[in-house]
Amino acid sequence: MNSWFVYILRCADDTLYTGVTTDPVRRLREHNGEIKGGARYTRTRQPVAMIWQESQPNRSDACKREAQVKRLSRSAKLRLISENN
Repeated sequence: MNSWFVYILRCADDTLYTGVTTDPVRRLREHNGEIKGGARYTRTRQPVAMIWQESQPNRSDACKREAQVKRLSRSAKLRLISENN
């Protein structure tokens, strides 16, 4: 059984990107253009750095949590990051 992760990236232009994955290391490489498969949003904002991640037991829970995080304001996301790092 694979764990799922919700993550936040900090892009080169200081914007934040939220997503889900089963493999944070691979996904970061994709977002940075090292391997094929990154998001259109991060393609022009490289390099990106993973600054937060949270494990979820399954894809459904990960997608629900991703939606919650995406609804947060930037300042609330930054508080979430600082509280968990």
